[in-house]
Amino acid sequence: MPTVSRKIVINKKIQLGGSNPLFLIGGPCVIENKAHAFFMAKEIKDVCESLQVPFIFKSSYDKANRSSLESFRGPGLSEGLEILSLIRDEYEIPVLSDVHSIEQIDKAAEILDVIQIPAFLCRQTDLLVAAAKTQRVINIKKGPFLSPGEMSNVVDKIISSGNENIILTERGASFGYNNLVFDIRSIPIMKKLGFPVVIDASHSVQKPGGEGTYSGGDADFIPFVAKAGISVGADGIFVEIHDNPSQALSDKQNSLILKELRGFLSQMIKLRSAVEEAFTINSIGFKT
Repeated sequence: MPTVSRKIVINKKIQLGGSNPLFLIGGPCVIENKAHAFFMAKEIKDVCESLQVPFIFKSSYDKANRSSLESFRGPGLSEGLEILSLIRDEYEIPVLSDVHSIEQIDKAAEILDVIQIPAFLCRQTDLLVAAAKTQRVINIKKGPFLSPGEMSNVVDKIISSGNENIILTERGASFGYNNLVFDIRSIPIMKKLGFPVVIDASHSVQKPGGEGTYSGGDADFIPFVAKAGISVGADGIFVEIHDNPSQALSDKQNSLILKELRGFLSQMIKLRSAVEEAFTINSIGFKT
């Protein structure tokens, strides 16, 4: 197998990384309303439980980096965190959302099991340190402007506060205007840092600002990116999921359709098993 990451434990029962099963971080890009968030959390949880896939529900209370001033951003910090808290308690699943400023962190840490640092803020030292001090699990998205090797500097900022509950997420690198490309080398390079690594199969196929006032994307390529990431050792998958992507209020062109989730995850589980079988225990080469 490729480099084995250390194990991260959430809520004293969900184990991620190491030799544990492939896990999913998923949900609608933004909290559209309470009813929709509850519906999506329940539907995704049911699929994941039936396939024995550890699941972290993700949805943003505020999308502060939308292309246009007119874009929907979400319900905001207070209402959004309340919805995520209710979902966490009702369905007994960990919840994740992204923070955009130091002022949000204390309130977010009261609710979130995983605090996410957005890709465009991954070098913001004060934000990283403040998040790390909460001792919550920190999921850091690699900025499209960073090489995977540079994530060691980001990790050092988190560790400096005595927090080693870290997940690293690959979500593509800038490739000209309005385009991203997934460098498959990024996964094994970041895994050498010793923490669970996730392939964000949704944002890797995004076309930032590609539609002028909002981002475009190629959702058809989500399974291919996910498979590529798993083939080189990704511990988990990040996917934005929506029951009706064409009507989604954010990232509608790079969201997986809910009805396709079961088949998607089934394929990923089989591939993960094949990868584990193919690699030798203590070598970077394949079995002969």
